Amino acid sequence: LEDWRIKVERIGNLNYPEAARRDKLYGSLQLTVGIRSDGSLESIGIDRSSGIPVLDEAAVNIVRLAARNGFSSFPEDIRRDTDILHITRTWVFTRSDKLSSE
Repeated sequence: LEDWRIKVERIGNLNYPEAARRDKLYGSLQLTVGIRSDGSLESIGIDRSSGIPVLDEAAVNIVRLAARNGFSSFPEDIRRDTDILHITRTWVFTRSDKLSSE
């Protein structure tokens, strides 16, 4: 989970939405991502919108970018009992043009 968070935040900060930076758009949203045991992306869902379509779309695009090379496979002890891991995090697009997740 921590590896996933670090990767998504790194990709998100490298690909911070230019429209958000330019128009000074800030906010938070809640996103649930499903990861298969092999590290491939299963699903992305917005549980609570930021109310700003640019930010919601950016969060989904950031997950897709991060998933291009896959995420880490589950350790064997987790893979034994878990086919898909759903990760729900609050994504925050900050006033300092950074992405963080909680």
